[in-house]
Amino acid sequence: MKSTNQIIKPLLLFAATIIAAGSLKAEPLFPQAPGMCSYTHREQFKKDVPATLDAIKALGITDMEFSNLFGKTAAELRQLLDARGMVCTSFGVNYDDLVKKTDVVAGNAKALGAKFVRVAWLPSRQPFTLELAKQTAAEFNRIGKQLREQHGLTFCYHNHGYEFVKQDNGTLFDVLVAETNPQDVSFELDILWAHHPGANPAALLAKHGSRFKLMHLKDLRQGVKGDLSGKTAVENDVALGTGQIDIPAVLKAAQKAGVLHYYIEDESPSIATQVPQTIAYLKSLKN
Repeated sequence: MKSTNQIIKPLLLFAATIIAAGSLKAEPLFPQAPGMCSYTHREQFKKDVPATLDAIKALGITDMEFSNLFGKTAAELRQLLDARGMVCTSFGVNYDDLVKKTDVVAGNAKALGAKFVRVAWLPSRQPFTLELAKQTAAEFNRIGKQLREQHGLTFCYHNHGYEFVKQDNGTLFDVLVAETNPQDVSFELDILWAHHPGANPAALLAKHGSRFKLMHLKDLRQGVKGDLSGKTAVENDVALGTGQIDIPAVLKAAQKAGVLHYYIEDESPSIATQVPQTIAYLKSLKN
């Protein structure tokens, strides 16, 4: 007949194994705090920059991507960030300014403390063609090299949907990646603007890996049909986890690819409810 110890010890070992397994399963999938793209709070920033920064920090967010200075100089905006223990890691500009005022853009980015300069739209290049893709890649290489060599900055291009025209066994976005120099051109993956034209954001991350340095976290309303226009109603931006995109799969692929900064971007008029919902969703995800 077995002793009490002989019975209890295996039970305790089994219980410890179950607890350990449960602990492993409980590890957060996205342990860090996300960043915030200023476009999410564009209407609030137009009215009161300091108060808007306070509201964003109250959400637990300290990493900003600015795509507008909202009437401030870059130095003034940097002071407001410093006073709150916040940082700007990426500075978004329009393509014309990047091409024609490269040094001014670089100066503003450095004054903000940003390491990345980002462009999210190519004017007058829709519909996108193979010829335009190759022309754009050549321009990216030139500008990216200038930003890197002269200013110590990294150029990132943010996809916007129209780049996913089919080409051979891939798309024109793949052409942009293939035709650009990795040391001079990186990418910011906007997962909505990859999904909307029919691409798979997680598969893109697996395919192009470390070329993606930045990411926009957003989701597309259920039932919305995508296309190559690069446009959809702002109301179609919904809280993460309520739309069409497989967010856990994207995050796992992004972590494997080595994405450095993740910014919430919600273009909808419902950010007061949707942004906290998005943050809560990210915190709830477990491996």
